[in-house]
Amino acid sequence: MNPEDPLLKILACPLDKGPLHLLAAEEPLVPEESLYNPRLRRRYPVLDGIPQLLPSSGEQVPEEEHEQLLQRMSP
Repeated sequence: MNPEDPLLKILACPLDKGPLHLLAAEEPLVPEESLYNPRLRRRYPVLDGIPQLLPSSGEQVPEEEHEQLLQRMSP
Protein backbone atom coordinates (compact mmCIF):
# COMPACT_ATOMS: atom_id res chain seq x y z
CA MET A 1 0.00 0.00 0.00
CA ASN A 2 1.08 3.58 -0.42
CA PRO A 3 0.00 6.69 1.54
CA GLU A 4 -2.01 8.03 -1.44
CA ASP A 5 -4.01 4.82 -1.86
CA PRO A 6 -7.73 5.78 -1.95
CA LEU A 7 -8.49 2.60 -0.03
CA LEU A 8 -6.94 4.18 3.08
CA LYS A 9 -9.76 6.73 3.17
CA ILE A 10 -12.43 4.05 3.57
CA LEU A 11 -10.63 1.47 5.71
CA ALA A 12 -11.64 1.54 9.37
CA CYS A 13 -10.68 -0.20 12.59
CA PRO A 14 -12.93 -3.23 13.10
CA LEU A 15 -13.34 -2.35 16.79
CA ASP A 16 -14.11 1.38 16.95
CA LYS A 17 -14.83 2.01 13.23
CA GLY A 18 -12.41 4.96 13.22
CA PRO A 19 -9.69 5.83 10.67
CA LEU A 20 -6.37 4.01 10.49
CA HIS A 21 -2.86 5.31 9.76
CA LEU A 22 -0.48 3.53 7.41
CA LEU A 23 2.87 2.62 8.97
CA ALA A 24 5.59 1.91 6.43
CA ALA A 25 7.86 -1.08 7.02
CA GLU A 26 10.99 1.04 6.66
CA GLU A 27 10.29 2.96 9.88
CA PRO A 28 12.54 1.78 12.76
CA LEU A 29 9.64 0.80 15.04
CA VAL A 30 7.67 -1.01 12.36
CA PRO A 31 8.85 -4.53 11.43
CA GLU A 32 6.23 -4.90 8.66
CA GLU A 33 3.76 -2.68 6.85
CA SER A 34 0.72 -2.17 9.04
CA LEU A 35 -2.31 -0.01 9.80
CA TYR A 36 -2.42 1.68 13.19
CA ASN A 37 -5.31 2.85 15.37
CA PRO A 38 -3.83 5.35 17.87
CA ARG A 39 -7.09 5.61 19.82
CA LEU A 40 -7.01 1.93 20.85
CA ARG A 41 -3.23 1.48 20.39
CA ARG A 42 -3.77 -1.44 18.01
CA ARG A 43 -1.75 -2.37 14.95
CA TYR A 44 -3.10 -4.49 12.09
CA PRO A 45 -0.68 -6.17 9.64
CA VAL A 46 -0.77 -5.70 5.87
CA LEU A 47 0.28 -8.98 4.23
CA ASP A 48 1.05 -9.00 0.51
CA GLY A 49 -0.77 -5.67 0.20
CA ILE A 50 -3.93 -6.96 1.91
CA PRO A 51 -4.93 -5.37 5.25
CA GLN A 52 -5.74 -7.96 7.91
CA LEU A 53 -8.59 -6.18 9.69
CA LEU A 54 -10.10 -8.92 11.81
CA PRO A 55 -10.21 -7.97 15.51
CA SER A 56 -8.15 -11.07 16.29
CA SER A 57 -5.38 -10.08 13.86
CA GLY A 58 -4.65 -6.79 15.63
CA GLU A 59 -1.99 -6.51 18.30
CA GLN A 60 -1.79 -4.14 21.24
CA VAL A 61 1.11 -1.67 21.07
CA PRO A 62 3.02 -0.92 24.30
CA GLU A 63 2.76 2.61 25.76
CA GLU A 64 6.36 3.58 24.91
CA GLU A 65 6.04 2.49 21.28
CA HIS A 66 2.64 4.24 21.03
CA GLU A 67 4.21 7.55 22.13
CA GLN A 68 6.97 7.20 19.54
CA LEU A 69 4.48 6.39 16.80
CA LEU A 70 2.37 9.44 17.70
CA GLN A 71 5.44 11.67 17.37
CA ARG A 72 6.16 10.24 13.90
CA MET A 73 2.54 10.65 12.75
CA SER A 74 2.17 14.29 13.85
CA PRO A 75 2.99 16.88 11.14
